[in-house]
Amino acid sequence: MANLTFTVASGRRVGVTSLGDPDAERLIVFCHSAPGSSVFDPDPLVTNTRNVHVVALDRPGYGASDPLPAGHWPSITRYADDVAEYLRLVQRDEAAIGVDRPRTVGIAGWSAGGRVALAIAARHPELVDRVAIVATPAPNEQVPWIPPALQEMSDELGKHSPDAAIEKLGDQLDGQFGAILGARTDQAIPLDAVGATEADATVLDLPGARDRLERMVRDAFAQGTRGLAADILSYTARPWGFEVAAVNAKTLIVNGQADAIAGNAHATWYQRTIPDARVEMVPNRGHLVIVPAWDRVLAHLAPGTKLRG
Repeated sequence: MANLTFTVASGRRVGVTSLGDPDAERLIVFCHSAPGSSVFDPDPLVTNTRNVHVVALDRPGYGASDPLPAGHWPSITRYADDVAEYLRLVQRDEAAIGVDRPRTVGIAGWSAGGRVALAIAARHPELVDRVAIVATPAPNEQVPWIPPALQEMSDELGKHSPDAAIEKLGDQLDGQFGAILGARTDQAIPLDAVGATEADATVLDLPGARDRLERMVRDAFAQGTRGLAADILSYTARPWGFEVAAVNAKTLIVNGQADAIAGNAHATWYQRTIPDARVEMVPNRGHLVIVPAWDRVLAHLAPGTKLRG
């Protein structure tokens, strides 16, 4: 579970995991996948040897974060605003004790987390100077990738109340992810839940990678499937709620060339849409490209920092 919690102004509790060096000058925010949680560190060796402090927040219903209150639609912008509220709280508290940290941070997002990262940069530009999105699918209306049956179901759920929509989708996910929900702690977790395919076999063979991903998936479902249901509805049943073209931060787009979910077409759309963006396609990597690309991501988000021996 997350090692910290903070409470947003509405009273909802949010789980926060702190990684890297808490005394480092450069603060990085990492937005997790769907399903996912804040406990995932793509590569602890890189995180702990590069001079950065990384924080990650559980989105509602995942890990240690409370679900959304009854009657509230899940939204990418709500998730982004949670992060912005946390960052402003950190800045206020640090200023009160004389800590002089830069006012802007770097934001990274993997898969669904990339949308949240972009929303933070678009809605709160004064907080963000650099963004990295990794294996993040583009809007379905721009680059079709969501199975038509799922999109049709999401469109229909969008006509329901948020509570009914989350419950209905959650019931379906209970069946889909029953093997994970009922798994013993000594049982392996199927990682196709986070998009792993044959293209990711070499990544899963990296030291600790499989264990870290399995731990994240277990934590993602600690409260059941409703966190994932809300996450899915946030980007399928309703508009994203922000303009990707409004992101002015310097943006790095990293995708695996063998990613069956978010490949070249997705990266190209983001590059054309975000004013200051560059794409790096990683050969022979799938959706888990976040693991081998983590050093590149941190190098972009924290330029000038060096690995410590």
